[in-house]
Amino acid sequence: MQEQVLQKVKQYITETEMIKSRCTVIAGVSGGPDSMVMLDILRRLQGDYECSLRVVHVNHGIRGKEALRDQKTVQKICEEWKIPCCVYSYDVPRLAAEWKMGSEEAGRKVRRAAFEEEKKKCTSSDGEIRIALAHNKNDVAETMLHHLARGSGIRGLAALKPVNGEFIRPVLCLERDEIVDYIKETGIPSVTDSSNLEDDYTRNRIRHHILPLMTEEINAKAVAHMAEASELFRQAEEYFKAKAEEMAAGCAGGDGTYLLDKEFFAKETILQNYVVREILERLSGHRNDLTAGHIRQVQKLYENQSGRKISLPYGVEALRCYEGVKLQKKTEEVSERTEEVQELNMEGTTSWVNESFRTRIFPYSGEKILEKKYTKWFDCDKINCELSVRTRRSGDYMIVNQSGGRKKLTRCMIDDKIPGEIRQEIPLVAAKDEVLWIVGGRISERYKITSQTEKVLEITYQGGNLE
Repeated sequence: MQEQVLQKVKQYITETEMIKSRCTVIAGVSGGPDSMVMLDILRRLQGDYECSLRVVHVNHGIRGKEALRDQKTVQKICEEWKIPCCVYSYDVPRLAAEWKMGSEEAGRKVRRAAFEEEKKKCTSSDGEIRIALAHNKNDVAETMLHHLARGSGIRGLAALKPVNGEFIRPVLCLERDEIVDYIKETGIPSVTDSSNLEDDYTRNRIRHHILPLMTEEINAKAVAHMAEASELFRQAEEYFKAKAEEMAAGCAGGDGTYLLDKEFFAKETILQNYVVREILERLSGHRNDLTAGHIRQVQKLYENQSGRKISLPYGVEALRCYEGVKLQKKTEEVSERTEEVQELNMEGTTSWVNESFRTRIFPYSGEKILEKKYTKWFDCDKINCELSVRTRRSGDYMIVNQSGGRKKLTRCMIDDKIPGEIRQEIPLVAAKDEVLWIVGGRISERYKITSQTEKVLEITYQGGNLE
């Protein structure tokens, strides 16, 4: 079994050309089975590629003694195998609060930082740098199901790349069962992150319940088949992305604008989607905050009369002109768009612009509040007037502490580092001038769940990313 897995990974590395001769591989090792097997395989194949190997372990400052156990396990095996190991420690909960993001996102950010720091220690004599991550086929399947459930397009269903720039995934060809068997056969030490055993996170529920059910009740090779399908999605994504880049270049004018003409809008909708997104990314310099709703707005603008204009994130605007639709950066200060206001249904669905909000009320019995960017819980007992969904207006404020302290909404947005270009576009849930939720961001302290809460109002934003 061990030799079969070793040869399988070696063939995969060779086919994907992920490790070049005399390069340096920096392996991210958590101490879990996936990363420990990856490290063992890399050290056994090290001589075949004449590469040097070093390890980075990140202590996220979250799980206390358990995290220290993981760290010591990695350090011990690296000492035994004579592999250089560097531990990077971060206070992720504090950094997540400081950066206004979830712990998972902050964790990814600090891991990237650790790899960058380790790269600085390398010299020109170390050759090309490769950073090895221990994702496997099950990770591909879990990610695919997660994104599918959220209504993702091709990009979200696309497989993790075996090679993505300097990042490589040597054990992406293995299923988790193969990794577990490898551990059992070799006796390599590994640790279990207790948070992976809980069902608090969507990915864990997919891992513990959905995938096992699919393999047991539907198809024993479900994971392998999903990985194959995801690879096809990846190829499709790369094709459409390349096509979009080519077409976007053809739409470019010499003045930094892009013109989508009659011929463009006669093309297949999927091509239009990719091209519009590509152009918006070029003009804005960002991928975040660009949703399917924004793309639909551009397409719908073509159906309107000449002279109509819409504002898009990061100071981008679309103008209906005689020739078609022109996309450009705003050249001058434009007036605020007509305010969209919609009364929020307390139970059911509320349409707003091109998106919607889903609400429900249920009794609170002390359940754990899950941190979700686009689903928030509010103390329903404290809401004593109608709620509305709208954009910001003069006089808006938020309650920012438990003692009832107020802060202007503009100040809250500045503190939260929301770009000025998109502040007017962000939907708000409000009670008159008091804002309960900056969608995608913070909620009012007044309406947070407490031990005295009897009824919960759950509000879910459905319409894309506002990241």
